Amino acid sequence: MPQLDIGVDLGTASVVIYGKGNGIVLDQPAVIAIDRSSRSILAVGEEARRMLGRTPGNIVAMRPLQNGTVADLNLTCLMLNTFVKKVTSRRLRLFGGPRIILSLPEGVNEVERRSITGALFEAGARRTQLMERPIASAIGANLKIKDATGSMIVDVGGGLTEIAVISMGRCIVRESCPFAGDQFDEAIIRYIRRKHNLLIGELTAEDLKINIGSALERTDQLYMEVTGRNLISGLPKVMRIYSDEITEALQDPLDKLIEALHGVLEQTPAELASDIFDRGVTLTGGGGQLALLPEAIARSLDVECYLAENPHETVARGCGQTLEHWNEFGQFLGNRRR
Repeated sequence: MPQLDIGVDLGTASVVIYGKGNGIVLDQPAVIAIDRSSRSILAVGEEARRMLGRTPGNIVAMRPLQNGTVADLNLTCLMLNTFVKKVTSRRLRLFGGPRIILSLPEGVNEVERRSITGALFEAGARRTQLMERPIASAIGANLKIKDATGSMIVDVGGGLTEIAVISMGRCIVRESCPFAGDQFDEAIIRYIRRKHNLLIGELTAEDLKINIGSALERTDQLYMEVTGRNLISGLPKVMRIYSDEITEALQDPLDKLIEALHGVLEQTPAELASDIFDRGVTLTGGGGQLALLPEAIARSLDVECYLAENPHETVARGCGQTLEHWNEFGQFLGNRRR
């Protein structure tokens, strides 16, 4: 169904779009495949993701945002333009176009922001405004951000984890750290290579993380059969990997993530820190869905930690809820607009 006003979460790992009055209307991997010679788009989203590591030399399939920053600005703009046009009709773009609220990773600089918002206008937007990612995530998680009390939001994305303490609709303390979903995958790849002399790809590592990965040891042992390349013989090999191995592989990036959370709490004013210990920490983002991650954070920080409902969608929902309830949340938008 064509959308008029939309909220867009442009993340490192995925693009999620909320259509006013219709909820989530698009949820696709942030991947694009192009022909190197003609620079023409061959695929975007899930279709392009399936091409990762499988393309011939004349085709490149990549994630144009990596580690919370823009790796290829032109491809980022092309991908975003394509997704927005998928959910908006040509007729609406010609006669007014949609209002768009956009949330970006913290690592995107000002020049890149301007180029990305420019791509939205090329896609037919009549007006574009930016919303800080922690604010959007907090609104999407139904936190009472307008209150004069402290709320802590931890958005574990693909390439970046953003941590913020929010009070009265503003980020009082905000930090980002490079310990998120992609780093979890890389840690799994390194561990299996070191322990089993087996080289696996990014998609296999992600499947292991999602299906049997855990931040703490499970009471029930799970396993998966994976195929990789034996680094000794150079031949393909099938191996059984157990959940305890994945938990061990993830300990280093998880320890660093929790250390970053501890650092934010140390910077938080005493009264707001007291609120957080009373109300707990809210975990959002696709990376926050790692099994037993809330329990691991709660155990390390001695404060309750809750996983938001549909954590992968909270940023897009926050942008969308701002469109739905403009009088209530419109004041929390950034000043960047066109």
